[in-house]
Amino acid sequence: MTMGHLMHEVRRARLPNAAHTSLPWRIHGLTGDFRLEDVWALPTPGGPDDFPRLVQAFATDDPSPASSSAADALWAVRRKIGDLFGWDRPDAGLDSRVRTLRHRLPPDLLAAPPGPGLGELPFTFTALYLLGNEFAAEIANRTMHGVLHLGWVPDRAGGYRGQMAVLVKPNGLLGTAYMAAIRPFRHLIVYPALIRQLEQAWHATDYPAESASPAAPDAGQQPDSAPSPGPA
Repeated sequence: MTMGHLMHEVRRARLPNAAHTSLPWRIHGLTGDFRLEDVWALPTPGGPDDFPRLVQAFATDDPSPASSSAADALWAVRRKIGDLFGWDRPDAGLDSRVRTLRHRLPPDLLAAPPGPGLGELPFTFTALYLLGNEFAAEIANRTMHGVLHLGWVPDRAGGYRGQMAVLVKPNGLLGTAYMAAIRPFRHLIVYPALIRQLEQAWHATDYPAESASPAAPDAGQQPDSAPSPGPA
């Protein structure tokens, strides 16, 4: 893939922050002290009831170490550095260094199915909640506290597609410097590889939706408590 093609792919998939902030996602009420790092359009066309399939695709295909030689190399380096400096030890994670966001969930989200966990150690995301068109999971280590948010939104063709947002709360100067250092690698290597992998899997496989299906509002509709709508 040429650099020009890669840049076109990134521009096509990356969305302005308003694509996330303008919609009444429930995650907004939990992450006021987090920074919106990225918003990405996912190449997962479907109907109004296909959101559980998207969540299951992420749970099945492991959204952290996306499969490509460059991405694999980056994740290997990250694991080595994390081991060396103790970034991913249990005492740096959820309910150790930081409290899980489950402590912020209102009663209706606490009662909702949490959904599946994502990824593999040390890049495991713990599910927060799963609704008919929205899913959130969190991760924490020595550098940051992060949230992966998936949504199901209308597309321009009259159908629906997935949308991914990444929110982060850096841990001091270390976290701020770390997030700045990895930003170009995430934008040019990690997320494009993840999106290509997801696109291939989406068109090749029909994921069973049962394991990710929530007892929640119908996919494509916002929860009753939210007003109607207008990215380790």
